[in-house]
Amino acid sequence: MVDRPFWIDRILSGWMSRPVVWLSGVRRVGKTSLAHMIPNVTYLNCDLASTVRRLEDPEAFFKSLRKRSVVVLDEIHRLKDPSNVLKVAADAFPGLRVLATGSSTLAATKKFRDSLTGRKHTIYLSPVLWDECRTEFGIPDPDRRLLHGGLPEPLISGAPSPDFFAEWMDSYYARDIAELFGVRDRSGFLSLLRLLLYQSGGLLEVSKLASECGISRPTVSAYVEAMSIAHAVFPVRPFFGAGRREIVRRPKVYAFDTGFVTFAREWHSVREEDRGILWEHLVLDSLRSVGFTSEIAYWRDKSGRELDFVLPRSDRRVDTIECKVNPDRFSPDTVHHFRTLYPLGRNWVVSPMVDTPYARRWGSLEVRYVSTRHLTRDRNGSLRDRAGKLL
Repeated sequence: MVDRPFWIDRILSGWMSRPVVWLSGVRRVGKTSLAHMIPNVTYLNCDLASTVRRLEDPEAFFKSLRKRSVVVLDEIHRLKDPSNVLKVAADAFPGLRVLATGSSTLAATKKFRDSLTGRKHTIYLSPVLWDECRTEFGIPDPDRRLLHGGLPEPLISGAPSPDFFAEWMDSYYARDIAELFGVRDRSGFLSLLRLLLYQSGGLLEVSKLASECGISRPTVSAYVEAMSIAHAVFPVRPFFGAGRREIVRRPKVYAFDTGFVTFAREWHSVREEDRGILWEHLVLDSLRSVGFTSEIAYWRDKSGRELDFVLPRSDRRVDTIECKVNPDRFSPDTVHHFRTLYPLGRNWVVSPMVDTPYARRWGSLEVRYVSTRHLTRDRNGSLRDRAGKLL
């Protein structure tokens, strides 16, 4: 079992502010293994009938534990009334700490009648981060992470089998979509999922997807929402506000993992021209892992100028993020134009080839070069490097 100190620290920090940590992520991403890394826990698998029986009276169960116990409720959405179990734990047992795991957000099932406001801290467990590949998994080759993806099993294996990805998609539909959302059109749903994986990082074109999958536009929208809630895709909204020539409606949709992108595209190696779009996925994972989710946007205008990601801030500043495998291939032209519209904010290039952060200037424009491991978030919501320097 590979140690994952980054995520353990996230869980422990979450318990400092809330009694319940909700850990969600796709199946086989490593939630159960991570839960077992926490010392001195009472672990319960909610897929088991015996666990369901033990938690029919949550008050009696929690009374049977030591006062300052740590409880893991794995796959908690399998319980009849999971939100009540967590509410009892948080309200009636102040010394208790609970880690609840699931493959989706709380919004995925009507069983969660209570949103647990003020009681829970939410963590999305991404596929293995690039920084974990190097430090914890001993995989220094970025192409291996890009090609195999970040689910531990195919990442560690020498040559992941296509059967793994196909089996995962079948299980995802059966366990996370059909059960939680009541979707019965297996063929239409999986066809749409494969198309979204294939064109990951592209604009969402609902009419075209509906035509290619043989389903209606409203059904496409509903399926994409279900995939988003159940973590298979992540929509990134457009940022706009300074002119009529900006893209304002269509989000870009990213697949949750590069391994599934290369599987859908039938890539068996990573070519030079493939690395850029795959690296965007890893940068997106890193931004989400340090707490940026709803803020992440992209920018594009009708002339074709585009920035990979932007982070609007509450003080009218907008930070720009360009993802470059080779930092020497960054051109400042689009950032220069963007700054004529939005002059306030910082500019980053994120590259796996940057060992020590540095800055370059083009006139009044300063661009900071960093790697994903340098990115973190302070209490005010601003990005800082790991040494604490404001970026």
